Amino acid sequence: MTLDPYKIREDFPILKRRINGNPLIYFDNAATSQKPRQVIEAIVDFYENHNANVHRAVHTLSQEASELYEDAHEEVAKFINAKGIEETVFVRGTTEAINLVAYSWGRRNLKRGDEVLVSLMEHHSNIVPWEIISGIRGSKVKYVEVDDDGALNYNALEDLISSKTRIVCISHVSNVTGIVNDIKRVAKTAHDYDALILVDGAQSVPHMPIDASDLDVDFLAFSGHKMLAPTGIGVLYGKRELLEQMEPFQGGGEMIREVNFDRKAKSCSIVWNSLPWKFEAGTPHISGGVGLMEAARYLKRVGMDRVKKHEEMLTGYAMRRMRECCKSIRIFGPEDPSAKCGIIPFGVEGLSSHDVALFLDNYGILVRSGYHCAQPLHERLQLSSSARASFYIYNTLEEVDRFTEVLKETEQL
Repeated sequence: MTLDPYKIREDFPILKRRINGNPLIYFDNAATSQKPRQVIEAIVDFYENHNANVHRAVHTLSQEASELYEDAHEEVAKFINAKGIEETVFVRGTTEAINLVAYSWGRRNLKRGDEVLVSLMEHHSNIVPWEIISGIRGSKVKYVEVDDDGALNYNALEDLISSKTRIVCISHVSNVTGIVNDIKRVAKTAHDYDALILVDGAQSVPHMPIDASDLDVDFLAFSGHKMLAPTGIGVLYGKRELLEQMEPFQGGGEMIREVNFDRKAKSCSIVWNSLPWKFEAGTPHISGGVGLMEAARYLKRVGMDRVKKHEEMLTGYAMRRMRECCKSIRIFGPEDPSAKCGIIPFGVEGLSSHDVALFLDNYGILVRSGYHCAQPLHERLQLSSSARASFYIYNTLEEVDRFTEVLKETEQL
C-alpha cells in the first residue's frame, strides 16, 4: 500500500503558500523538511501547558516536562531500534553529534600514527571535525575515493583500511547524489580491523527504515529538522558500552551527579550523570525534543517503508521527465533511481546552479544550489556546483511535471 501525499499535504500549513504568485513546490527537503500541524501543535501545547525546566524541581510542571523529555528519548530509541534511551543523546543536530564523537572519543583515543578514514562524498560536518581533532592529536585523516558517478569505491576502502585505522566515518546517503551506501558492509570491514564506524544518517533516518542494532554501527548521527521536527534538535546514537567509556563533550549542569568540594585539597571531585544525560549539559532544547517525538510518531504512522517507496517512485519519474524535457539538462550521480534516496543533482548547460535556482524560484519552485556543503565531492566530479531537487512525503507527480515544464523554459535563456 502506497502513501497518499495529497492527504499528507493537508497536515502542512506552509504548503498552502504561494511564491511569486505561484503555488509553492518545495523540492529542498535534503536541506530541511517542512513541519506538520501535529508537530507544531505539540510544541505549542508544551509551552502553553507544561513549560518548565527538566530534572530540576519536584513541582508539577517540572515533573511533566521531564516526563515528556524522557518520553521523547524513548520514542527516538524505538524509531531507530536502539536498546534504550541510554543510547540516544539529544544534541543540536548531525554536526554537533559528529563533533561530540570527535572530541569526546577522539580526544581520548586518537594518537600520533593513528588514522581516520573519511569518504570523499562526505558533508563538511563529517570532514572538518576530524581534520581539527587529528591536528590536535597527531593522527591522520585518509580519504576513500569515490567512482565517477559519486558511488563509494568499496575496493578503495578495503585497500586503505589497516591496523592503524581507528574509526571509519561515512554518510549513509550522500546529500549530493542521494546514493545509498552499504553500511553493513562498511561496518563489517571496519570491525574486522577493530575500528569503529560513525555514520552520518542525516539523509537516511528521515527517508528509510533504520535499525541501528542490525546495521551494527557504533555511532549514528542525525538531525530532527530533516524529519519533520524543529531545527536545533538532533540525535547521537552510540553503543552503550562506548558512551559509558567516553568523557563528556561539555561541562555544566545536568551532566553531573555530584560536585564535591574538598576543603583540604581545595579542589572539586566530580561524578558524571548516567546516560544519556552525561552528554546533555545545560538546559536542553526541551520543546525541540517534544517536537522530535511527535515527528517520529508521525513518520511511524505513515510507515518508513512507504516513505522510501514513495521517494523512489518520485525520483525515477523525475529523472525520466528531466531527460525527456530538455537536452541541455545533465543529471549527476548514478543513473539507477533505486540506488538513490530522493535526491537529484543536476545542471543546465550554460547556466550556473544559482541561475537555475533563481529561475525556478520565479515560478514558486524551491531547489538548492551550490556545493551543498560537500565541496570535495564536487571537485572529484569536476563540478563547479550543482542544483539539487530533493523529495519528501508531501511531494507529488504533478509537482514533478510542473518542475520539468519550467526547466524546459531554461532553454530559451
